[in-house]
Amino acid sequence: MADQDLTEGQSLEPSEADEAASLSRVGKPDAARTMSRQDTSEGQSLGRVSNGELKAAVVQDFDSCRVLMLAWMDEEALRRTRETGEAWFWSRSRQALWRKGETSGNTLAVVELRDDCDGDAILLRVKPGGPACHTGSLSCFAPWLWRRVAERAKERPEGSYVARLLDEGPAAAARKVGEEGVEAALAGATESDERLVEELADLWFHSYVLLAARGLDPSAVEDELLRRVR
Repeated sequence: MADQDLTEGQSLEPSEADEAASLSRVGKPDAARTMSRQDTSEGQSLGRVSNGELKAAVVQDFDSCRVLMLAWMDEEALRRTRETGEAWFWSRSRQALWRKGETSGNTLAVVELRDDCDGDAILLRVKPGGPACHTGSLSCFAPWLWRRVAERAKERPEGSYVARLLDEGPAAAARKVGEEGVEAALAGATESDERLVEELADLWFHSYVLLAARGLDPSAVEDELLRRVR
């Protein structure tokens, strides 16, 4: 595989944030409503953000509980989120409000808003309308290698090995998975640990490319493995 397709990286495991202090329901975009006083606890407005203050906003898939992204919200972003039922954030780089999906179409329909115990972060439980990550991955916290492959699949840069293999179609990616699988098996049976790791790295990488070629995300494989747990 080409060096330009891989860089050092680190994956972060998704976590659930189910111990939030207060909870409220947010209407769907076509039936949005402003949260009432009964949606708050101890007399405090849920997710209250003072003028000029930013709060970390953790975005979680309502159905799978997978953490999708981290963004920032100010008072106006929170107000628009409540009123529209779609996620709005504050961009620290652009110094401007933005609605998730306003250019990509990958919106976030907010089902619930929760405060954390200290009131300095907000959890948005959402139904995503597409990948949350700009790379094309469903989650910004997906393994770094998958984010790289997804980005190559989305942008198709000239000279990219991933892009070339994807252009050849799923069958070409499948053949590479077959080749690397045989090599990994042989290395595991007769060669050194170093060779086994190298061949498994090739197999792992090409498995991701095959998923991209078929328009799938590794989360589908994770969900299948979870389904098998007894």
